Amino acid sequence: MQIQDILQEKGSEVITIGAEQSVHAAIVALNHHGFGSLVVTVEDGQIAGIVTERDILKCCGETCSRLLEEPSREHALCQVLVQDVMTKDLVIGVPTDDLNYVLGVMIKHRIRHLPILENGNLAGIISFTDLLNAHLEENVFKSRTLKEYIHGWGHTN
Repeated sequence: MQIQDILQEKGSEVITIGAEQSVHAAIVALNHHGFGSLVVTVEDGQIAGIVTERDILKCCGETCSRLLEEPSREHALCQVLVQDVMTKDLVIGVPTDDLNYVLGVMIKHRIRHLPILENGNLAGIISFTDLLNAHLEENVFKSRTLKEYIHGWGHTN
């Protein structure tokens, strides 16, 4: 199975956020859509990185100590920009990548979301859960097919 098969079933819509937007805006978007990451774009629409829940927690952990030292109303909403916390060294996939290969890449790099690019354009995003579900479906189908073959083997006319 290839990534394009998963994208075809899942859809290719990707929610993005501008690099110049605040981390607070990223949190709002993540909560609104129920996602764990957002692809970050710059003014010309090019991909600049990805911002994940982990990136935001790391930022908040560093900011919280400052809040104790300087408690003020201006810190109530995070003014840190997405571009300051995002992951810039992107690991990406392409639609023709094999499911097992992509699973291996995501495990190796310890990432849960993989932007998929086709000819330099964002074609979709795959989560680790998407891959596990596809892998499970594929294995259940193979198992059933094999069982039916074995069961039917001795019952031919």
